[in-house]
Amino acid sequence: MPTEPRLIDARGLKCPLPVLKLEKMLDDLGTGSQLTVLATDPMAEIDIPLYCRQHGHQYTLAREDDVLRFEIVSA
Repeated sequence: MPTEPRLIDARGLKCPLPVLKLEKMLDDLGTGSQLTVLATDPMAEIDIPLYCRQHGHQYTLAREDDVLRFEIVSA
């Protein structure tokens, strides 16, 4: 049963907080759950994709001005 994507607003937070918030929420969600992460820390562009690859999660990345928008599907 599809659910509405969850949102983590990590704008203004510095590394490693966006990834830690992502990890915590993914621990509470089931396989196939959708999650959106908004971040402004440039390191998130490296850290979040790395975390997703290491744990088998699918993701897409889009930029909206200085905001990184990650759409993640949990594995």
